[in-house]
Amino acid sequence: MVVHRYGRPHGRGSGAFAVTAVLVGSLVGAGAVTGCAAPEDPKPTGDPALVVRNAAEVLTRAGTSKATTSMEMAAGGTRVTIRGEGGYDFRRRTGRLQVVLPKDAAGTSEHRPITELLTPGALYMKNRGAGVPADKWVRVDTTTLDDGNLVTGGATDPAAAAELLRGVREVAYLGEVDLAGVKVSHYRGVTDIARAARFASPQLRGALAAAAKGFAEDTVPFDAYFDGEGRLRKVRHQFSFSNRGRTVAVASTTLLYGFGIPVEVTLPDRRDIYAGKIKA
Repeated sequence: MVVHRYGRPHGRGSGAFAVTAVLVGSLVGAGAVTGCAAPEDPKPTGDPALVVRNAAEVLTRAGTSKATTSMEMAAGGTRVTIRGEGGYDFRRRTGRLQVVLPKDAAGTSEHRPITELLTPGALYMKNRGAGVPADKWVRVDTTTLDDGNLVTGGATDPAAAAELLRGVREVAYLGEVDLAGVKVSHYRGVTDIARAARFASPQLRGALAAAAKGFAEDTVPFDAYFDGEGRLRKVRHQFSFSNRGRTVAVASTTLLYGFGIPVEVTLPDRRDIYAGKIKA
């Protein structure tokens, strides 16, 4: 196992923000629970840290892909899982996801899927609920969110997930594994949000800079998987922060596949954006 370390992880003062406040609302408080191309040789040919740091640039060259997301939150004995599916354009930094919330604690209440449009600096949501008209969109400025929309939207922006790897401080190559029929290289390490923000692309820099200020800890453990072309196929980040006196652990996983598919994102007209008060 090859391990590379870059600098020393450092902590920040205590911080607090509402976990997935835009989507989940009171689910956590209520106790909600949840139940191919031919593979190429993925063996790394250079510095493991360089492979990881280059994730965002390689995806930009790849252009587009399908994406599935999973966000697991745990606070005390409560566990919530939010899932999403859609496509992403890494050149334009835009994407469209259908995000599904879990049932309530009794398992009887269904939640309508929420459509999310991901763009540089903004998140648009439809079927937001909680007092928002069904035909309206909610727009959130991600540069003002305490987490930079790494967890608030219930799905980490795929480009942000890759850009976050630019801040890698420690990384180990763990060998090859099979991922949906594709051989991939597995790397495990720790990245630093503030460091990533400094090296991020201009479109994502503002959101990551906000996250660097909002999280109690800058360092984020990760597992990343790359195919033989150096494309990020899967990444799992583990976030931890304090929310209303409780420690909330969030594991965000992004899967990328179907590279080159058409991905179209049409932003809503201004008149279709809800301007009223949003309930928690």
